[in-house]
Amino acid sequence: MSHDDTTSFESLSEADARAAHTEMAAALHAHNEAYYQDDAPVVSDAEYDALFHRLVALEDAFPILRTEDSPTQRVGAAPAHGFAKVQHAIPMLSLGNAFDDEDVGEFLTRIRRFLSIGEDETVEIVGEPKIDGLSVSLRYEGGVFVRGATRGDGAEGEDITANLRTIGDIPETLAGDAPDIAEIRGEVYLPKSAFNELNQTQEENGAKIFANPRNAAAGSLRQMDSSITAQRPLRMFAYSWGELSADVADSQWGFLQRVSDWGFQKNPISRLCRSLEEVLALYRDIGEQRASLDYDIDGVVYKVNQIDLQRRLGFVSRAPRWAIAHKFPAEQATTTLNGIDIQVGRTGSLTPVARLEPVTVGGVVVSNATLHNEDEIARKDVRIGDTVIIQRAGDVIPQVVRPILEKRPSEARTYTFPTSCPVCGSEAVRDVDEAVRRCTGGLICSAQSVERLKHFVSRNAFDIEGLGAKNITAFHADDLVNGPADVFRLAEKRETLLEREGWGEQSVDNLLAAIDERRNIELDRFIYALGIRQIGQATARLLARTYGTVEAWRTAMSEAQDRDGEAYQDLLNIDGIGVSVAEDLLAFVHEDHNRQVLDDLEALLDIAAFEAPQSDSAFSGKTIVFTGTLEKMTRSEAKARAETLGAKVSGSVSSKTDLVVAGPGAGSKAKKAAELDIETIDEDEWIARSEA
Repeated sequence: MSHDDTTSFESLSEADARAAHTEMAAALHAHNEAYYQDDAPVVSDAEYDALFHRLVALEDAFPILRTEDSPTQRVGAAPAHGFAKVQHAIPMLSLGNAFDDEDVGEFLTRIRRFLSIGEDETVEIVGEPKIDGLSVSLRYEGGVFVRGATRGDGAEGEDITANLRTIGDIPETLAGDAPDIAEIRGEVYLPKSAFNELNQTQEENGAKIFANPRNAAAGSLRQMDSSITAQRPLRMFAYSWGELSADVADSQWGFLQRVSDWGFQKNPISRLCRSLEEVLALYRDIGEQRASLDYDIDGVVYKVNQIDLQRRLGFVSRAPRWAIAHKFPAEQATTTLNGIDIQVGRTGSLTPVARLEPVTVGGVVVSNATLHNEDEIARKDVRIGDTVIIQRAGDVIPQVVRPILEKRPSEARTYTFPTSCPVCGSEAVRDVDEAVRRCTGGLICSAQSVERLKHFVSRNAFDIEGLGAKNITAFHADDLVNGPADVFRLAEKRETLLEREGWGEQSVDNLLAAIDERRNIELDRFIYALGIRQIGQATARLLARTYGTVEAWRTAMSEAQDRDGEAYQDLLNIDGIGVSVAEDLLAFVHEDHNRQVLDDLEALLDIAAFEAPQSDSAFSGKTIVFTGTLEKMTRSEAKARAETLGAKVSGSVSSKTDLVVAGPGAGSKAKKAAELDIETIDEDEWIARSEA
């Protein structure tokens, strides 16, 4: 993504930015599932990265949009069905991306600023090739390999121990003095030299042909029969660690040497760098070697070498502050824009999609590309019939970069954005402060009804096995399911289901059993499943954590309709919920038909009260306010440490504040804390307690 695109975001209104964020986030979530769960990406890495980077830039311009459920704050996708699940003791996070030298320079500058390190001090960086494979976690106890898992969604992966045991690069026992518990993380890959041979064998056997070595590696690791995995020459590079019962090194470079001593492979072209110039020189060296390597790489990963500095830097949502992936340039191609179609989302948003003359970009055939909204079409002056540049900067929906004006044909025509819904014919309006035009049909618009139902049963919501998008669309068309509660009344229509083509007694009974299994659901998943605008997984979890039960939540939402009341102020005081989110939430629960949906669902379901995760930290569940000047750590480092300990950091002092950390210059916040008799400590005391 160009920096010009970043600048354009700054001119958006907040409502426009939210609309753009919703559309981009939905695309990224879908592509994450295709990549991590199905091993079948529908776009290239270049396209994915381009869209992801646009979303990061949008959130940089509008930080309020950076909620916990944003794709920029999450890793991968939930584990697929079929394997036992493994909870990672320490989350397997993803990495932030750098796309040019300037981004890398900013990464190093942020590290120095966060740690208050001067330009005259050396910050060592380890550079390692970014292998395009499948991330895995290997747990050793007493030096013996006991369990291996995929990354999954970062918190929970799939148990693929039997398959990992077939890989020669993974030792069954650790040589030397390994700690009692050692979790080694690495990237499993299929060498290029073996890829073509595997596909030839697959073709001869009438089996699936893999699109690239990464998909082949992932498909091989997800075989239910480990003997099939054993037939494929998978390899692994170790690159990091998870849970350790004892420290094994004081640096990343030292760790790589240690795992090499234990019998793992470390990447031989990794390098220790001591300046930005050395870092960028390594990037170019590895880029020149890329074609000759026997494994696919898509960039170079930079990590702060000293582990004590890594610990101080900590993490930000989905990624460590001390590491970044410098991606190789996006792949592009040119093709013809044959037309523009409109897709209608569950909130009524009209999204333009470019229909392209199929073209291969980075080994993937592309025929569709996002145009985001009508302003984007006008800004880029994209016309039907144009020759356009298509970019794939990651495995997501491709992006139309720009038209090639010198190749514009005389018959190229400007696209007129519709002012009525192409599905239901209702007026499509655009608020003054929004970039997106929306259908006003609401529940009478079948597209919105179907999309909302798809969301309701989706993986992160009710996750009903056997009731995916295809069946929801068919059931809705045949008047079997018109609203969320109808899903849980399908047992009453068993005979009708049996009359449907392709549905026998076993498949119907399996579906009804899967539906019954989901009559018990956690409060946060329930709130998320409702499809309320701007209420993603993280915000739903915030609401569930705050209110505890569905009854308490509904009562609070009813009382919060009074914008001058305490309940509304309590809602706004929830960290991460601003006025815009609150208004969308309250508008939803204010509608009679939505309250009826909630009543129906409550009568049919057992909605479990939210249980906050347990933590041994004395700060767990506490609300902390930092005020004044911190002299021994930056404000960012202090906040990061508090959140790591399970605390909630607030920007204002109230009766719900548990602790105030006040440095020199503390003013009104410290005064208010004193008035409310809230414990106030200085920075030294905070450091002592947080390190205890």
